[in-house]
Amino acid sequence: MESTSVTAAASANPVSAAPAVWAQHKWLIATAVMLGTTLEILDTSIVNVALPHIQGSLSASVDEVTWVLTSYLLANGIMIPLTGWLSLRFGRKRYFITSVATFVIASALCGAAQSLNQMVLFRLLQGAAGAAMIPTSQAILIETFPPNEQGLAMATWGLGVMVAPVIGPTLGGWITDLWSWRWNFYINVPIGILATVMVYAFVHDPPYMRDRREGRSDYGGIVLLAVSLGLLQIVLDRGQRAGWFSAPWVCYSAIVSCAAAIALVWHELRFPEPVVDLRLLKIRNFDLPVIMIVGMSSVLWSVNFLNPLFLQQLMGYSAWQAGLAVAPRGVGVAAGAIFVGQVSRRGFDTRGLVALGFFLFAYATWLMADWNLDVSMGSMMWPILLMGIGGGFIFPDVAAAPLACVGPERVGYASSLFNLLRNTGSALGISLVTNLLVSYQQLHQSYLAEHFSIFEAWRLATALPRMPGAIGSDLYNSLGGGNHRQLALVYMVVQRQAALLAYTDIYRVLAFIAAIFIPAGLWLTRPNGGRGLRH
Repeated sequence: MESTSVTAAASANPVSAAPAVWAQHKWLIATAVMLGTTLEILDTSIVNVALPHIQGSLSASVDEVTWVLTSYLLANGIMIPLTGWLSLRFGRKRYFITSVATFVIASALCGAAQSLNQMVLFRLLQGAAGAAMIPTSQAILIETFPPNEQGLAMATWGLGVMVAPVIGPTLGGWITDLWSWRWNFYINVPIGILATVMVYAFVHDPPYMRDRREGRSDYGGIVLLAVSLGLLQIVLDRGQRAGWFSAPWVCYSAIVSCAAAIALVWHELRFPEPVVDLRLLKIRNFDLPVIMIVGMSSVLWSVNFLNPLFLQQLMGYSAWQAGLAVAPRGVGVAAGAIFVGQVSRRGFDTRGLVALGFFLFAYATWLMADWNLDVSMGSMMWPILLMGIGGGFIFPDVAAAPLACVGPERVGYASSLFNLLRNTGSALGISLVTNLLVSYQQLHQSYLAEHFSIFEAWRLATALPRMPGAIGSDLYNSLGGGNHRQLALVYMVVQRQAALLAYTDIYRVLAFIAAIFIPAGLWLTRPNGGRGLRH
């Protein structure tokens, strides 16, 4: 019965037709690629809480040590759109195995680094190697599973994609406290070796990749892509520290990045075998889920960025406590993704769940806008859990849809472009809320400073807990008493209230953005008789 359904699906959907010899190992293949994907995404966040330890160990300044994160993201962002072209040129299995093996070696080198220069170099190598794992694993799963199981496959794969960033800071803090920061890298080695062995044993290239012909190499596209995305990533990562466009280097970098992007579009649309297949954007069924994933990524990563800051700067939580507070998001993602996978497997239309997911995104962020400085951890966990469930509802269908509407030889290109835009959405979301946080806080601080009196500040300060690590508390505790301490008290209260109002404003903006995408969930391609997405 299963082989009959697979054959029928294959005739209707050549993209997802998996050869019977490896369809029988589909869950082993899913496990293998999911291990690599989880490792790659985990490494974007697990190191964050260990940065102070890395800084002390490598004798780096605060500004210098951030390159441990930036270098990884920079190399990762440049290489992601190249994965489809590289997979077709060298073979997807060979490229994936090489990437995982290189990632393992780079992880071991990062753990053994003795200087900041070494660390940045090894992180560049690690980011470049890890770039292949998400788009390549996504393409492998789409080609391995029959159409009626693509939702389930994407839901299972989505557990690693969406849960890893949530548990990364908590896991990183635990490993750093228990052993040392170096084990945040060493832990990748055994898992990466297992993934490499499993990919070698079970993953095979489809016939169209084995019979591929060598064509012209698009070196011009590679250069333009590296310049455009590289400078964009640097501007987004470092621009806020430099005061954005008040710094000349930010202006020049942005201009060159835009010019390179325009030249890249012109070049790629004319080149016969481009590294980035922009012609895919002519397909409506590809464009809609891409727009949706950009919106989802912008909101999700913005909230992932804001929640720990709110908890640690305003509420005085430690990194470990903040990690525990946001942990329900991972539980919600797992529950939502598993539910969607099971519903999709039984042939039900899951587009309504995508719309419900965006509604939960909007509702959860609106609830976050009601947080105050007395909010309990339990009250914060509820909207965080709801947002996780919403993400689990959205991701499987939105991740499967753009790959299910293209021919088999373009699946790798589609996955690369999809993940490039997903990454760009995440970076733009974080950049936007970072800028808004500073602007809104200054705006509210100016207003409150004009209307607060010493008496009002004292009344509010005595009614609110002064927690270690909260904004202004260090200054307040460092002063002895009298007028100086009263002025510090006013400063502390104004700062905290202004920051709270800034977070409130941004959460409402994010809720509005999420709400815009609610109807889009119903516009996705209708399921084809319960057998996957119509092409």
